[in-house]
Amino acid sequence: MAEQQLILEIGMGADVHGHDMTKAALRAVSDAIRHSSLSVFYAWKVPQKMRIELTIACPDPEAVDKAAVAAALPYGTVEVTCVEGGLTDEGMGGSSDTTLVIAGVRAFLDTENSPFTLSA
Repeated sequence: MAEQQLILEIGMGADVHGHDMTKAALRAVSDAIRHSSLSVFYAWKVPQKMRIELTIACPDPEAVDKAAVAAALPYGTVEVTCVEGGLTDEGMGGSSDTTLVIAGVRAFLDTENSPFTLSA
């Protein structure tokens, strides 16, 4: 297999009231994928064959519903990894605190026998 990374997008999402890690993660994924058009996958007619590595950085990685976040991506096989990161702004106090989450979306495709080549 000659799998190549073809896409890397970064997004940020926030839950302004409530510290909901999944809500903020879904917003971060949405932000990331709205920045790209995966035309290479459509041109080769294989969007369902891409493998996606989705990294979520948030203050409470265990609180993320990985299945819900994976379902936010419309194509491919999605692997979700949650790590500690992001930000909690505790300046307002209580439920008014803001949680920020960062999403890194990387898409891979087996390019062997593909109609295009990638240069080094």
